[in-house]
Amino acid sequence: MIRISGPACLHIYHALCPGKKDPKPRSATVRTLFEPNVPSSTTTVLDSSALILYFPGPRTVTGEDVLEFQVHGGTAIVRAVLAAISKCRIPRGVGGVRYAEPGEFTRRAFMNDRLDLTQVEALGDTLSADTEQQRKLSVRGTNNSLAKQYEEWRQQLLYARGELEALIDFSEDQHFDESIAELLSSVSAQVQTLRRGLAAQRENAVRGELLRNGISLALLGAPNAGKSSLLNRIVGREAAIVSQEAGTTRDIVEVGIDLGGYLCRLGDTAGLRRAVAEQGGDARVDNGAIGSIEHEGMRRAKARAEESDVVIAVLSFEPDAQGTTRLQLDPEVVQTAARLVAEKNNVLVVINKVDIASANALEDAIRVTQEAIPGLLRDGIYLVSCKPADSGIAPIKPNPDDPGHIQLFLCGLTDHFAVLTSAVAADEADLSAWQESLGATERHRLLLEACMASLDDFTALVAEASAQDIEGLAADGEADVVLAAECLRTAADALAKITGRGEAGDVEEVLGVVFEKFCVGK
Repeated sequence: MIRISGPACLHIYHALCPGKKDPKPRSATVRTLFEPNVPSSTTTVLDSSALILYFPGPRTVTGEDVLEFQVHGGTAIVRAVLAAISKCRIPRGVGGVRYAEPGEFTRRAFMNDRLDLTQVEALGDTLSADTEQQRKLSVRGTNNSLAKQYEEWRQQLLYARGELEALIDFSEDQHFDESIAELLSSVSAQVQTLRRGLAAQRENAVRGELLRNGISLALLGAPNAGKSSLLNRIVGREAAIVSQEAGTTRDIVEVGIDLGGYLCRLGDTAGLRRAVAEQGGDARVDNGAIGSIEHEGMRRAKARAEESDVVIAVLSFEPDAQGTTRLQLDPEVVQTAARLVAEKNNVLVVINKVDIASANALEDAIRVTQEAIPGLLRDGIYLVSCKPADSGIAPIKPNPDDPGHIQLFLCGLTDHFAVLTSAVAADEADLSAWQESLGATERHRLLLEACMASLDDFTALVAEASAQDIEGLAADGEADVVLAAECLRTAADALAKITGRGEAGDVEEVLGVVFEKFCVGK
C-alpha cells in the first residue's frame, strides 16, 4: 500500500488517473494508473487495477487529506508507482511531494490533534508488542482513556487554582462566604483525594513497565542444585550447560522467553556456597576453596537477585555421607532468600530432585524450608524433578502429562506474574476502571511524581497557614495563597506534559473559572 497525506492528494490522483472524476470519499474505487505527463495508452499503464481510497481531512489518521493506492505487490510495480508520484505536477502553493520521514504520519496526527502523546506511545507499544500481555497493554493506551483521566485531573487543579486566584485578586471587591483558612482547607481536601489517585496511577505505571519491558527473574541456589537444568526445562532447549560437576555456571546466563503471554528475562546465576571451614566441617559441603572467579560469580548472583522482580530459590535433595537423602539448605542461599522475603517478598522456592526422596521426606522438606525462610508461604514452594519424563519420576503424585511438575510450577509462576502486574486502585470499589492505567509509561511516572511533589508543597503551605490561623489578607497570608496557587500551577503543568496538550498556566482558562465560580463583574 502507498499512502499520501497532504493537500496534493487530489492533484496526484488526477495525474495518475487522467480524465476521471474525483474519487468518492471513504469508498473503494478501482482505477487504472498511468504514467503522468504523457498521453495515456497501453504502453503507459502502471497498474491496470489498483484499489484507491480517498479520505478528506480533518477526519483522517493525520488530520489532512489522505490518498491510498493499494497496488499489486510486485516490487517493480510499487517502484514504478512511487517514481510516477514524484513526477506529478503540483500547482504552486500546494506543496511538493516527498517521502515521509520515520514516524512522520504519527507526528502529523499529533500536531493536528488526532492523537495525544499517550496514544502515540501506545501506538509504539503496539508495533513492538511480542507477547499477548504486551498486546493487551498497548490496546489499553490507544482508546484515549489515559489522556481523559490526566485531563480530568488537570481540570480539577485548574478549578482549585481559579478559586485561589479569585481570592487573591477580588477579595476586596467581592464577598466570600469562606475565610482564607477555610478555603485553603477545602482545596486541600480536594488535593488529597487527587493525590491518592495520582499515587495509584504511579504504582500502575511501574507495574505496566513490567509487562512492557519484561519481568526479571533470577535463579538462586547452591552449586549442582539443578538451576541450569530447571532453566533448560523452562525454555525447552539447552540454554545452559548441565553437568554433574558442581559450579559449572560462573557468570549469569540470561534468556528472554514468553511465559504464558508474559515477557520474562530469566537469569541463571553462579551457585552460592560456603567453604567447609565456614560451616564447621559439614561433610555435605564441597570443601574446595572459593577462588576469586567463583567469588565474583557469587557476588554477581546476589546482585542479580537483588535487582530482580522475582527470585526463584532452587533447593535440592542430596545424599549425605551416610547415604541418607535429605534437603540441602546452604546458608548462603537461605540467608539471601530470607532477606529478600523480608525486604521485597518476591521469592519462590523450587525443591528439586524429589525423584530421589521418600514421600515422607517431602512434607518434612516443606516444613524445614518455611522454618529456614520466615515469611515464605506454602503456596510459594514447588516440588519438581528436572529428569526426563521417561526416567520414572517418583514419589510425586503421578501426572502423565506433567511427570516432573514443571508445568505446574510454570502455571504457579504465571499466576504470580498476574498478581505482580495487576492494577491497584485509589478506590477499591472501582478497580476495573484502573486497569487502563497499566498503560502508563515510565515517562508518565516521572511526571506524576513531579505533580505529586508540587501537591506535597501545597499541603505543607496549607498546614503552615492553618497553624498561623490566617483570617484576613495580611501580607504573609496573601503570600501563602500566592505560593499555594503556584504549587497547583506547576502540578497541573506536569499533567499537561503527559498528554502534550494544554498548559496549566493558560490565562483564559483560569479567568474562565474565576468568572464562572464567583460571577465577578456582575
